[in-house]
Amino acid sequence: MSTLLERIPNVCPELGIEVPVSAIDRELRKLWEQDDARTNASLMNLVVYSEKAGALIVNSEIVRELTREHACRAILVAIDRAEPKPSQRAWITAHCHLADGRKSICCEQISFLLTGRVTGRFSNTVFAHLNSDLPLVFWWQGELSDILTERLVSVMDRLVIDSSSWADPAAAFTQLEESAQSNPELVIQDHAWTRSWQFRVGIASLFDDVAAQQALPEIDFVEITYHPDHRNSALQILAWLAVQAGWKDRDSADEFAFESSGGVAIAVSLRTAPAGPPLSSVTLRAKNATAKISQKAGASHVERHLEAAAYKATSLSPIDPTTPAALVAVQLARGGKNSLYQKILPRFRSMLIKSSQRSA
Repeated sequence: MSTLLERIPNVCPELGIEVPVSAIDRELRKLWEQDDARTNASLMNLVVYSEKAGALIVNSEIVRELTREHACRAILVAIDRAEPKPSQRAWITAHCHLADGRKSICCEQISFLLTGRVTGRFSNTVFAHLNSDLPLVFWWQGELSDILTERLVSVMDRLVIDSSSWADPAAAFTQLEESAQSNPELVIQDHAWTRSWQFRVGIASLFDDVAAQQALPEIDFVEITYHPDHRNSALQILAWLAVQAGWKDRDSADEFAFESSGGVAIAVSLRTAPAGPPLSSVTLRAKNATAKISQKAGASHVERHLEAAAYKATSLSPIDPTTPAALVAVQLARGGKNSLYQKILPRFRSMLIKSSQRSA
């Protein structure tokens, strides 16, 4: 089996200069001393963790783009679980961008490749190189593993995940909750949630309309169409609607059904569209009104439609980002406590559990 160790060449300009782990700080100082025109800029620590082959080189390019707008000390980590023999390699580089066409503003990057049993070495090797004065944003790529310990989570300020990539999201969120017990201030940013931003904004804006507000208590049907790989985004939209509108769960043979605060039964239809974007459409229907947010495959905008009796309204908005790099850039730019995601998370998790029980 080809391992990460074999895939990274002895000379790898994408990662910079390979250095002994014990000499990282000294070699970084040399790097800055070589060019007085460089200015070291950093507003946060950004750790990017992956167990996927080739991730170090891919993530180095992602960080290069991120540092155009977000100054940071980046620490890239890849773990090769297929190689049982313990080893570690490290590289340093700087991503530089011109400021006002003159001075280079640069961000440090340290890359690590670890093999063998790494739990203890991960903390000791990687976190010894954090800038202790700066917040820590930790981007975890792929499935959770035993590396995500309570000790690790305790030092994070933000944890960036993509729950859509998890085979068993219900179990993964339980693991995450257990790991985060010592860090109640942890901010979780989920790509699945970020992918639904323009849909949520679109729904909220439609219901600013007086005609839609009047129909809101009478909504009796919700339909969400989504790509099969992005069911979590659909469920998070549904959880958001239920929480914000005050809908209660209703006993039904259907997977999901609700009841409004006024006693109206609300049916739910979840449909897949394999050729579509992560979210294709969200439709809310009442007796005399229909609100629909939709995005066609390959479209550059999201469409918003409202029909109520003889009244119609249509508007457009930008599409949500889809690539991991663009999603992280948006999440870093927005910042905040992500309190709305925390608010809908219990309802979303209960939906995941219900789905798991039905498929068992």
